[in-house]
Amino acid sequence: MMSSVQGLFSIRLQTAIFSTNYKYIPAVFASVAGRFIHHSPECSFATNLDSDAKDTGNPSRKINLCNAVNDALNIALDTNPTACVFGEDVGFGGVFRCTVGLMERYGRERVFNTPLCEQGIVGFGIGLAAMGHTAIAEIQFADYIFPAFDQLVNEAAKYRYRSGGTFDCGGLTVRSPYGAVGHGGHYHSQSPEAFFTHVPGLKVVIPSSPREAKGLLLAAIRDPNPVIFFEPKMLYRTSVEEVPEGDFEIPLGRARILREGSDITLVGWGQQVLVLEQAAKMVKDKLRISCEVIDVRTLQPWDVLTVEASVNKTGRLLVSHEAPITSGFGAEIVATISKRCFLRLEAPPLRVCGMDTPFPLVYEDMYMPSVQRWQNYCRSRQS
Repeated sequence: MMSSVQGLFSIRLQTAIFSTNYKYIPAVFASVAGRFIHHSPECSFATNLDSDAKDTGNPSRKINLCNAVNDALNIALDTNPTACVFGEDVGFGGVFRCTVGLMERYGRERVFNTPLCEQGIVGFGIGLAAMGHTAIAEIQFADYIFPAFDQLVNEAAKYRYRSGGTFDCGGLTVRSPYGAVGHGGHYHSQSPEAFFTHVPGLKVVIPSSPREAKGLLLAAIRDPNPVIFFEPKMLYRTSVEEVPEGDFEIPLGRARILREGSDITLVGWGQQVLVLEQAAKMVKDKLRISCEVIDVRTLQPWDVLTVEASVNKTGRLLVSHEAPITSGFGAEIVATISKRCFLRLEAPPLRVCGMDTPFPLVYEDMYMPSVQRWQNYCRSRQS
């Protein structure tokens, strides 16, 4: 089934860039017209308010986030013969080793390397998904996703809508490590999630732990919309927990409450969720402030109702992300909650974020939202 996939990429790279070159579209789609996913209410772009993933009943094992991603990719490839994984250096395991062993198990036609061309990787994924396959593309670092910006924003996001639901590339998932890593500097530390939350038609997902990564990635791969899945590379090796074996999903569009509290609502995603948990414990011990900690999980669509209910209870909101504060997604959360919870707010909502500078190298500790910064802001909100 996948015998032509690698040849399509290597022989006609420009065709794959590919689903946008209209002179190629009739020939490419003529033989697969019956396999398009048609637009329906079930696959529309809407918030999923289903319950969270329940206990699978399967045994669990303690693994890190990198292994959890590998587990999810193994399951996706094993359960779906149309699925394939591709990207720069993916064939031998990738720079973070998230795809190690996949090519040996599933073959070079389903797991393979690509040229160093982000536009080509995503464009090929769009074409492959439009042909009815499940395309799992990897952008090696989120900092280098921008050459593929046009493919994601003007092609993947709009594919279903510009054809009235006749054509679909919902089988596309783009994985990419993002955020600080401790030594990445300007070009290996950025958090570009806000650029894509502004685009209707794309879903944006960011896990905060190994269990979350596995369940959310499987849900993203099977979602009938294009999904950008940012993985916090700081947590690849440092975040370890018990993760159920076997297949399970965590619904997209549903936040989780990690810690219940009564004084302040703390909202974040990715690596910042761990910072929030540490900060919540510290201010509870030192300042007797009770914090409710919420992991948004999915930024587009985000779970407005869960955050709203929490802020209506606590009366205060603090949002954190690594990206620069100006125009970050935290601004959207603050604006929405300010409108919906205006009469219940005890203090103006606040954002604790990265600074409005290019990501620094030697000053990374000063740039990042830290537990100490959180403690200072919680103290100011208390008054």
